[in-house]
Amino acid sequence: MPHIKNPILPGFNPDPSILRVGEDFYIATSTFEWFPGVQIHHSKDLVNWKLITRPLDRVSQLNMYGINPSGGIWAPCLSYADGIYYLVYTNTKVGVGAIGKQTAFKDTPNYLVTAEKIIGPWSEPVYLNSSGFDPSLFHDDDGRKWLVNMLWDYRINKHAFAGILLQEYDPKQEKLVGEIKNIFKGTDLEVTEGPHLYKRGGWYYLLTAEGGTSYEHAVTLARSKKIDGPYEVHPKNPVLTSVKDRVGLKQAVAQKKDLTPYLHAGLQKSGHASICEWKGNEWIMAHLCGRPLPGTIYCPLGRETSLQRVEWKDDGWLYAAAGKPELEVDFSGSNVENERKNESFTDFDEEKLPLEFQTLRMPLEDKLSLSERKGFVRLYGQESLVSRFNQTLIARRAENFTFYAETCLEFSPKDFNTMAGLLVRYDDGNQYYLRLSKDDNGSSSLGILVYDRKRFTMPVQPEPAIAGGRVYLAVQMVYNRIQFYYSIDKKNWRSIGPILEAKVLSDDYVQPMGFTGMFVGIACQDMNGTKHYADFDYLLYKETEKFKI
Repeated sequence: MPHIKNPILPGFNPDPSILRVGEDFYIATSTFEWFPGVQIHHSKDLVNWKLITRPLDRVSQLNMYGINPSGGIWAPCLSYADGIYYLVYTNTKVGVGAIGKQTAFKDTPNYLVTAEKIIGPWSEPVYLNSSGFDPSLFHDDDGRKWLVNMLWDYRINKHAFAGILLQEYDPKQEKLVGEIKNIFKGTDLEVTEGPHLYKRGGWYYLLTAEGGTSYEHAVTLARSKKIDGPYEVHPKNPVLTSVKDRVGLKQAVAQKKDLTPYLHAGLQKSGHASICEWKGNEWIMAHLCGRPLPGTIYCPLGRETSLQRVEWKDDGWLYAAAGKPELEVDFSGSNVENERKNESFTDFDEEKLPLEFQTLRMPLEDKLSLSERKGFVRLYGQESLVSRFNQTLIARRAENFTFYAETCLEFSPKDFNTMAGLLVRYDDGNQYYLRLSKDDNGSSSLGILVYDRKRFTMPVQPEPAIAGGRVYLAVQMVYNRIQFYYSIDKKNWRSIGPILEAKVLSDDYVQPMGFTGMFVGIACQDMNGTKHYADFDYLLYKETEKFKI
């Protein structure tokens, strides 16, 4: 039987939208400010998942120039009908901070793109609406199509998450038509979002996320005989949550006490789910989750994707088979070998970057070259590592609590405004950067730049001089400890700087709140505006058990 070890998509992979087409399974997840937009993974057995495409790969589909951290792509929905794949998504412009009213307004344009093949090419976007985020497209069995999305209410005296809107979509006119109806105001769990519609046995089922995308998160299910309601709530709601005692949890959160007595062990933050059929009454629920560092509330890997087995019972309701989120899940069927690899080596010999790499907000275009020096990636420096506009940076997700990453840098900095190196990053205000630059004496020097809740420090003083222009850089994370290293010959390594805290790079630490996760990458800056470049020979990432060096 397929034996699932959760999370099946480790690292920053939130808001999963699962889709079955024949014997193929797909999951689309949010990418926020990282470009290209939306990740789509594929599997045939539920155990082994492969990243196959990022459909929003053109600025005409996704323009995130200047967008706030944790803005951009929120909660895409992937669906299939009439031989066409449909993808709806929000490009959130304003409003992270955002469970409360710190920012009041949210600009949330929702779009639709289509493709005949899952790997594309994907169409130019069709604008849908801007009334809220988390759009989802439902294809009814009578051929009509319906869009649902949450409604955002900015007013001080109103709940911000104001319900789920429904409106018909006309594919011929490529626009929403007809009356807009608020079909579900949510339950007392509140923070109603992430809607998906399904139909089974003459019932319309509305699946939503509630409780907020942190430790109080939950999956709510409601149903109605009519698509526009009224909807009745599941008698055992929520159908999935990591919360064992909600009253106790709320009190502990308010009093800033230990949360663990009120939570199930294992996967936390379980919510924002979608479902598809497996076999008969046995279905699959994909949901986001978080794994905190042991003994803490901090989840630096971000919100990840897990699968649970759910079952339709005789009362017409869906139930989680285990009653709670499980780290290991068995589905009916044949045994499947887990082929997950815990190491990735990129030597930059190919014509394109591997899919695992993304850039910030916009494509790099001519600021990145894999051809000017074969076997290297050449990065042309642009603005600072806190710029929301023109950054030269490529990065991949951290997927493990214990990992090691290494690169080889060849770079001749001109002055202190030119730099290049290896970083671990959550967002603009929370990141660690081991960088080579030039000091006032004209020597190349190696130092660390730290952003911790936007507070900037340089903990290595004095910075060691580096001769020759070629240096090996490495970083190791072991749970809450992050340590940088460097070497001139790749044989003799030295640690540099203090041991840094991984919790700084987590949703639960950043201010205002964030929705992404830890990335490991390489970068180049030229704040003089001359586009001075750096060459990187490779990037190694692998899971480890202890400090390597």
